[in-house]
Amino acid sequence: MPGQIHRITAKHLCGFLSARTHGCWQDDDRTRPCACGQTRGHSEGDTHKHFRNLRLLFKWLASEGELPGESPMTAVAAPAVASEPAAPLTADELALMLATCAGATFADRRDTAIMRILLDTGIRGACLEGLRYHPDDPDLTDVFLTHHVVRVLLKGERIHLAPIGRKAVAAIDRYLRARAGHAHSASPWLWLPERGVTARGGERRLTKTGILQMLKRRAREAQIPGVHTHRFRHTMAAHYLDAGGDPFDLMRIGGWSSLAMVQRYAGSAGGRGTPARLSLGDRY
Repeated sequence: MPGQIHRITAKHLCGFLSARTHGCWQDDDRTRPCACGQTRGHSEGDTHKHFRNLRLLFKWLASEGELPGESPMTAVAAPAVASEPAAPLTADELALMLATCAGATFADRRDTAIMRILLDTGIRGACLEGLRYHPDDPDLTDVFLTHHVVRVLLKGERIHLAPIGRKAVAAIDRYLRARAGHAHSASPWLWLPERGVTARGGERRLTKTGILQMLKRRAREAQIPGVHTHRFRHTMAAHYLDAGGDPFDLMRIGGWSSLAMVQRYAGSAGGRGTPARLSLGDRY
């Protein structure tokens, strides 16, 4: 890759976007199988986010006269993004995922609590990573078990109180008791890694990447393909609607500002059943 902005071409940009998706250099062909065998990559949505950012950046560079001609992004096609959300996890798959962490170790308690929060709230990975905990100061904690809610910082600095069910409350309580004996229990972050890996600012926490790796590891143990953090968001929404939940209530639970995203997930729900106990985690 060139070290000067004015030397970057459409081919370089296509190669970068391909590398985001496929995990390695693919020149300008994003459909060709990877010859090196590398399969680690990012989501289509992540690649499209970088495409949008690069398009804005090079448009500005061209307008400022920092490029010899027009933006090279004009010759870069937008990456394809699947229009349909991932299929929700089935009841059997959810049971298998939870069974992988049914033990009493620190990791088992933590992972169960994470999964149950995901099932009840559909919280995004970045929001899940950012949950704080302090046993005595309500201003420094985002976990309020007696009120059955977690406080989530959404995009745009919006504060959202996400409701959680009784099983999620019990799972978090079990985790907090194990967390109290952790070597880095004084960390301001709720989720701690088993071995105290250093995160931002030297404080200990399980990052969203660590959470994703945990879910994928548990999914391999349960022999379930295609599991990631956002799939739990799809699962929560689809199961909520299928159980007869109101779309406006789902919008509030998921922290969406409009019904547009709720309508995307409506197609994943098999039908509108009789209203039941709508906390997904409490049913498994």
